[in-house]
Amino acid sequence: MLNFVYWPISAILWFWHKLFSFVLDPGSGITWVLAIVFLTFTIRVLLVRPTLNQMRSSRKMQDMQPRMTEIRNKYKNDQQKMVEETRKLQKEMGVNPLAGCLPVLVQMPVFIGLFHVLRSFNRTGTGAGQLGMSIEENRNTANYIFSPEDVQSFLDARLFGVPLSAYITMPEEMYKGFDPVNFTQFDIILVAAPLIIIIALATHFNAKMAITRQNKRVESGRAAPPSNDQMAMQMQMMNKMMVWFLPGTILFTGVLWHIGLLCYMGANNIWTFFQQRYVFAKMDREEEEELAAKREAKRASAPKPGVKPKNPKKKRK
Repeated sequence: MLNFVYWPISAILWFWHKLFSFVLDPGSGITWVLAIVFLTFTIRVLLVRPTLNQMRSSRKMQDMQPRMTEIRNKYKNDQQKMVEETRKLQKEMGVNPLAGCLPVLVQMPVFIGLFHVLRSFNRTGTGAGQLGMSIEENRNTANYIFSPEDVQSFLDARLFGVPLSAYITMPEEMYKGFDPVNFTQFDIILVAAPLIIIIALATHFNAKMAITRQNKRVESGRAAPPSNDQMAMQMQMMNKMMVWFLPGTILFTGVLWHIGLLCYMGANNIWTFFQQRYVFAKMDREEEEELAAKREAKRASAPKPGVKPKNPKKKRK
């Protein structure tokens, strides 16, 4: 059903693996990890511009909050008219509510696609999503764009002695898909657990960075505060989810994630940290330029000292 995601993800991963194989051992765990990391960076590079557009759209939506409040108060008894006037305002301000969803909508299929592709290197299990292949059949069956030789290379690759498609709760019957089976569940935990903790902490601090910046913008008057108590409570709840709930979810679900997928999440958080610093600095410069332009326009339209302001509406006697 998601083949339109699986094939491109496997193709990008294949490309980076082949590229790094020119200078590194193709069967090395480091080579495969670098391929996963640069797959992450490839996707995130493509999302830089949509992320900037999302930030600009969010800023415009904050600027139009006072007018939105007026519309809600004026048409509180006419839902259809309220929706109509809201759409008019969004068009006037150049705001697209769906633009803010694009980066998330793209990253989720990538996450699911990579999860599936990495899991499909070992199809010897009989559980959900597994094909119950024999060890020999699995090692000699292609995985999307990857040839049987690539499959064998991935299965034999190790990161600190652990296969890249191993995960903490992996059934022991699937261990036989790797050759040799020179690792235990404890070995997987030793590699996966630190990665899970690092990813959860990085998610927490990246979210906190974004929230701290937003609070500073409100305090400095560059952003409007929530227009009512209900909106303030909703924003507070969303902030808590970003800072605590999402990292907590990672801690609990990380036992299901492959070592390779944990490498993807780690690289994704590293990119997010540096991208946020770049994007926030760029947005702050744009805001300062807009405020400076408004101040300059206000000074230009103000009457000169000692000159009486003109009132075109006032009739001469």
